[in-house]
Amino acid sequence: MVLQALAFYVFAAVAVASGIMVVTARNPVHSVLFLILAFFNAAGLFVLMGAEFLAMILVIVYVGAVAVLFLFVVMMLDIDFVELRQGFVKYLPIGGLIGVVLLVELLLVVAGIVVLPESKAAIAEPIARQGGITNTEMLGRLIYTKYIYLFQAAGLILFVSMVGAIVLTLRHREGVKRQSISKQLRRTRAESMQVVKVKPGEGV
Repeated sequence: MVLQALAFYVFAAVAVASGIMVVTARNPVHSVLFLILAFFNAAGLFVLMGAEFLAMILVIVYVGAVAVLFLFVVMMLDIDFVELRQGFVKYLPIGGLIGVVLLVELLLVVAGIVVLPESKAAIAEPIARQGGITNTEMLGRLIYTKYIYLFQAAGLILFVSMVGAIVLTLRHREGVKRQSISKQLRRTRAESMQVVKVKPGEGV
């Protein structure tokens, strides 16, 4: 029990510190690296809670795909960060409003735990495993039986959004040279080669 408490405090402290560094770091590459560190520590907290499936998804999906994608985008794009920082004061009221809403939600959660102590015990209790079945297997049985149609609908929505994003990026722009294999195969010798007679002393 002492080891679990120690692991919780270590993971929680590193996760909070990483979250602060994500916001305060001046270099965007460092922000993404701190974000990856925060994801790993959050996955450790999920493991302590007995939700190994969520921990695995957090590492595979967010760290392996989303965070790495952010890192490559930040490193490859030439972003003018000075121009981005100029709009900080403009969006400060909206950011402050969102922060106040999140703070109120956290206070409501804490107040609910104080008023109803039994809810705290229910949260702290790990997920029961019936008949030696793991959480991942229980989620799989639930998703692919009771919620199979909703799961497939969510997959179709994600598929349509992916196709839409690809279509939006494939818009043909004027002035951009593109390869046309059919035109290359149909061209003749007169179209592809030009004979120029250069006089003596006038060569390049």
